Amino acid sequence: MLEPVIEVHNLSAIFQNGNGGLHVLENVSFSVGAQEFVCILGPSGSGKSTLLRILAGLLPVTQGEILYHGIALEGPRKGVGFVFQKANLMPWRSVLDNIILPLELSATPRPIAINKAQEMVEFVGLQGFENSLPRDLSGGMAQRVAIARALIQDPEILLLDEPFGALDALTRERMGSELLRIWQARRKTVIMVTHSISEALFLADRVMVLSHRPGRVCLDLSIDLPRPRDEDVRYTPEFGRLARQVREAIGEI
Repeated sequence: MLEPVIEVHNLSAIFQNGNGGLHVLENVSFSVGAQEFVCILGPSGSGKSTLLRILAGLLPVTQGEILYHGIALEGPRKGVGFVFQKANLMPWRSVLDNIILPLELSATPRPIAINKAQEMVEFVGLQGFENSLPRDLSGGMAQRVAIARALIQDPEILLLDEPFGALDALTRERMGSELLRIWQARRKTVIMVTHSISEALFLADRVMVLSHRPGRVCLDLSIDLPRPRDEDVRYTPEFGRLARQVREAIGEI
């Protein structure tokens, strides 16, 4: 096991409502090593997105604790990038100006920020679209902008909440390959929520499956497929064996 970057101990989350509280997560424990790629699967309502937002410090912990390098999480922290299911780009800002936004908020001098943003444009393959507005981008291109915006401050950890869920199947596969390229180049610690078993197995070092609400970890599976990976790995017997194992865990929830 790699040195833990994130440790989650006995995490529970309860949202108060008129019926006394919605129990979303219960007794969730796991750790994530440096540069590890972990995918989280589970049925709708199992608390996957809630877990990711808690890890980002955007939602409070009801019970348990989260440690980053041994230090308790107490709200949003530097070094964590977040990509949502929707790109959430500012429609009046160009590609370059959307990517540059985190640097503007941290008061980075504009010449330095522009240089870094241009590097990210090239890194995610959007050369020639620097001055385009979000309305002129495809869904996949918009998500590349969102990923570039999350990476521009060079975070140690990248949290992705179903980032390709709104894309068509072919674009989703292409974006999965693009994300894998980015991870192999930058080697961030990644935790990604997805509903796709194939996508999870293609990308991840480990796949965790959450149960029905309240979500518990019912499977934590190492994905021992060799790296680097290409699309052909999806058609191997080992990929099929792992897919069946994950599907059976989801089916038994």
